[in-house]
Amino acid sequence: MVVLQETGPARTSRGGRPRDPSRDDVIRAAILRLLAEVGYGALTMDAVAAEAGVGKATIYRRWRTKHDLVVDTISDINRAIAVPPDTGSVEGDVRALMDLVVTTVQSPAGSAIRSLLPAMQYQPALVEAFRNGPLAVWRGAFAEMWARAEARGEVRPGLDRTVTAETISALIVQRWLLTGEPLDDAYVDRVFQTVVLPLVRNARPTAG
Repeated sequence: MVVLQETGPARTSRGGRPRDPSRDDVIRAAILRLLAEVGYGALTMDAVAAEAGVGKATIYRRWRTKHDLVVDTISDINRAIAVPPDTGSVEGDVRALMDLVVTTVQSPAGSAIRSLLPAMQYQPALVEAFRNGPLAVWRGAFAEMWARAEARGEVRPGLDRTVTAETISALIVQRWLLTGEPLDDAYVDRVFQTVVLPLVRNARPTAG
């Protein structure tokens, strides 16, 4: 399972006893589990408190409303994908990062994000939290991977955010968000061998 971490220093409470950062981690994990199970609409502050094994006062010391709670949690998601593996070759890096993407979307965080998609249509703050949190981490990881490959002379400059770069994760995201078909090792291997590798090889610098 991908480890979730809170980025930045713990927020201070609005009064009373100092906040216990260890409880923040427990509460955030409970929020992700509940979002995956019941979705945004059915999520309640009482349910979060019960799932986390804390009192309601502990929840309300941190967030005034359910909306604040979910936006804050999604904004602070920081997954292992934030540190893309360095295998020494672009082919190895791409394959390892594809595996991390699969692990991420199949984790409680991935299930929670998928459950928020209907609510994002009428909750702009959720969209912004997703863009500044998980999506920014995702893009940063791929940008770092391409920059390393460019520095090694394995790909031509400026590959990040091209159609080739987008394609690396496109089929994984399609299964995650749209079709619900299995994201097993066999499928990832087929995508890597038949789609991704030819694109990566085609992105090599032209001899001149």
